[in-house]
Amino acid sequence: MTEFKETELDERAIAMAKVLSADAVEKAGSGHPGSPISLAPVAYTLYQHFIKHDPNDPNWEGRDRFILSGGHASLTQYVQLYFSGYGVTLDDLKHFRGGADTRTPGHPEYGLTPGIEMTTGPLGQGFASAIGFAYGERFQRGLLDPETPKEDSPFYHKIWAICGEGDIEEGISGEAAALAANQKLGNLTVIFDANRIQIEGDTNLVLAEDVLKRFQAYGWYTDEFSFIQPDGSYKEDIEGLADVIAKAEAAAPDQPKLIKVHSLIAWPTPGKTNDPSSHGSKLGAEAVAGLKKVLGYDPEESFHVDEEALAHARKVAERGLEAHKAWDEKFDAWRKANPDKAALYDRIKAGELPEGFDKAIDDLEATFEVGKGVATRGASGSVLNAIAAVMPELWGGSADLGGSNKTDLKGAATFAPAECATKQWPNCNEFGRQLHFGVREFTMGCITNGILLGSHTRPFGGTFFMFSDYERSAVRLAALMEIPNLYVWTHDSVAVGEDGPTHQPVEHLASFRAIPQLEVIRPADAFETAEAYRYFFEKKNTLPGAMVLTRQGVPVLAETAAKAKDGVKKGAYVLVDTEGTPDVIIMASGSEVQWAVAAAKTLAEKGTKARVVSFPSMEWFEEQDAEYKEAVLPASVKARVSVEAGVAMPWYKYLGSYGKPVSIEQFGLQGDGAQNMIDLGITAEHVVEAAEASIAEANA
Repeated sequence: MTEFKETELDERAIAMAKVLSADAVEKAGSGHPGSPISLAPVAYTLYQHFIKHDPNDPNWEGRDRFILSGGHASLTQYVQLYFSGYGVTLDDLKHFRGGADTRTPGHPEYGLTPGIEMTTGPLGQGFASAIGFAYGERFQRGLLDPETPKEDSPFYHKIWAICGEGDIEEGISGEAAALAANQKLGNLTVIFDANRIQIEGDTNLVLAEDVLKRFQAYGWYTDEFSFIQPDGSYKEDIEGLADVIAKAEAAAPDQPKLIKVHSLIAWPTPGKTNDPSSHGSKLGAEAVAGLKKVLGYDPEESFHVDEEALAHARKVAERGLEAHKAWDEKFDAWRKANPDKAALYDRIKAGELPEGFDKAIDDLEATFEVGKGVATRGASGSVLNAIAAVMPELWGGSADLGGSNKTDLKGAATFAPAECATKQWPNCNEFGRQLHFGVREFTMGCITNGILLGSHTRPFGGTFFMFSDYERSAVRLAALMEIPNLYVWTHDSVAVGEDGPTHQPVEHLASFRAIPQLEVIRPADAFETAEAYRYFFEKKNTLPGAMVLTRQGVPVLAETAAKAKDGVKKGAYVLVDTEGTPDVIIMASGSEVQWAVAAAKTLAEKGTKARVVSFPSMEWFEEQDAEYKEAVLPASVKARVSVEAGVAMPWYKYLGSYGKPVSIEQFGLQGDGAQNMIDLGITAEHVVEAAEASIAEANA
């Protein structure tokens, strides 16, 4: 970084950014023009002077990461990507919000536009996930290059973010900020654009506290800078802003940094500056023309490019190439000095599993005893520990429920500075692989998203299934981005018992199955749990997966011992079959599979042929071809039963006209978990009754 001196060409580039943003929203007919206009000098300063990046290689390992948390202000970033030479074109800006083929959607989308690090839609998630990016940088550096001082390591980089009042108002920002300070994430800098405007007007109505003091209390370094001068005039002093950022970098190497920038939204648009209407609506032709006049542009011309200013801005790509070249030399030296670590890096970057992965699971399965009662949460913990022994990139933890979720990795150091050590967790270091999130489910989901996006490592996070509701928005974003986050959700039904209805999931399976591109897996026993993990890591797609697991012990089934390895990865498979065509098909997931098997035996004694289909994952089953689906669920068999301790909604597509669900269509009960299941009808006897009723209706 060199001293930043603003030139006339910088001023012209910033003016052009403002006009292009206004034109793009005006052409689209909708959008959020005010923030991109007033943020133009901030984003320009970051991209030109602070963010280490190479527009010729958007995925360069050595780059800094930039996250625009207020994704509604997406043009702030799109214009800088255009200026920097990322391949974003003027036509892309003209097609802002332009439909299915646009590369400049209303909110930035991961994987669509070069230079976009994550999808930022719901406010606060970009802020919290930026902290996850910082987590991922540190853990990956510890995995690959732990001895080198961080500034000298090829795996060290910084995370930059811009947020606004909406991000600060969302509770997720406070949750995550506290962890960032605890972790001493000194490579994270957030610019807080304080324009005091949101859709409903002046934020003083809802955000009257001193935000900087709040962040100081968390343990952040804070500072502020104002474009609004003491005399009320306005000056976009980017040299002064750069000095404040540089001062923060030097003063707080071990603290996350929040720099509050006082701005006026939409400045200098006549009639729209500091006006709430500029936040979420196009400015209108008159205001856009007025902005252009103020900035020296022809009001009759749209999307005018100041070629000289653009060429000046594009020089950042030359600086990026130089930085990339210097990094290559550092990286090559590291590779030669660390061949084993280099092999590990190559493997995790390629997303390949380690040698010994399958053997670790096979060896564990060899210890399972048919007939023994094992909670699937316990089996999950055993699998995580087995594969962690051969998979150093695997790390994770829980939202203060590690012992209950069985997400603790035996012998692992805690990911935290040494001074965070406690009596319970005495072994803390900055490169540890055991994560602790506190009671912060949403933050856990955002941070693990950021880890996946910002590193090549594989995180997981655990909580009770009931509290997955708090995590849901981050889960949805992981599914939207198609990143392989791993959720370990235990205590999966009314069998939780004495904690009562507030802790007993009923509607959760249905609601999470409703999220597109999320794979929900509810294994029946230890064998299915092990195979669910095997396939989650082996499968070719990168969709997130939720392991939904029991608190209570369930019997290890002889049938799964024989069939789970081939069956689980297909989502549903025939667990118990009959001679010839079955009279009824009984479908079940999780802890209810045992009751389906028991019911089939009772029906057989009565002369009724029942096929049992174990259904660990509807999403995986839907990936199978029509021939396999027909083989498992032949259309000719109309009598069907589903068995699951939750609402029946997801099962109706498989039940058909005559099928009968054995389900729970109410909130849970106080009392013993096993008795709750009986009282709510999740029994083999009820399954038999449902099967006989379905057969009768189908035959009629």
